[in-house]
Amino acid sequence: MGDVWVPLALSLKVALWATAINLVLGVSVAFGLSRWRSPARELVDSILTLPLVLPPTVLGYYLLVLLGRKGAFGGWLDRHGIELVFTWQGAVIASTLVAFPLVQKAARAAFEAVDPQLESAARVLGLREVAVFFRVSLPLAARGITAGALLAFARALGEFGATLMIAGNLPGRTQTLSVAIYAAVQAGHDDTAAIMVVVTSVTCVVALLLAGWLSPDHTRRSRP
Repeated sequence: MGDVWVPLALSLKVALWATAINLVLGVSVAFGLSRWRSPARELVDSILTLPLVLPPTVLGYYLLVLLGRKGAFGGWLDRHGIELVFTWQGAVIASTLVAFPLVQKAARAAFEAVDPQLESAARVLGLREVAVFFRVSLPLAARGITAGALLAFARALGEFGATLMIAGNLPGRTQTLSVAIYAAVQAGHDDTAAIMVVVTSVTCVVALLLAGWLSPDHTRRSRP
């Protein structure tokens, strides 16, 4: 069972970090897009959604080009003693990139569903824009954002291609659960792979059920 719990613990750590980062970045970008009135808005949204449709190996290649020692940003990191390739932090970056659109899309839809009259009323009462965001917009959009975060967590937990390319397959260091399943199948350890598959499937199903329960559509259907 040790072959299961070590990669599971690492996967959970990577997925939690990726989800936390995406909550900050995704919510910020989603709120900006929901309030931005420009013909370029949908183009920006399409670019931000690319990780959903691009093959994970392509994303992994981009990360290697960017963060590798010979990359534009990776060279700067190397000079400052920061190494991201073949580390669990690199796996976090890969999972964050892949799962970002799920948070951004859900958060944007949630913010666009907020009644603008409620925000206007808060401004009339003297609240500044920051206070309007934290006391009106964010609480009203919280369920949709949480649903998106759960979907992003499930996606980050199962990330394989980009993680394998940027973080590698180092047992106990960068070998996440999905990579460990691949390694177990390649090595002929079918029993271990089966256990890992069940653990991953159950975790993702629970996250999807919670996301569905928290979605605004489910809330509206539940009302009498």
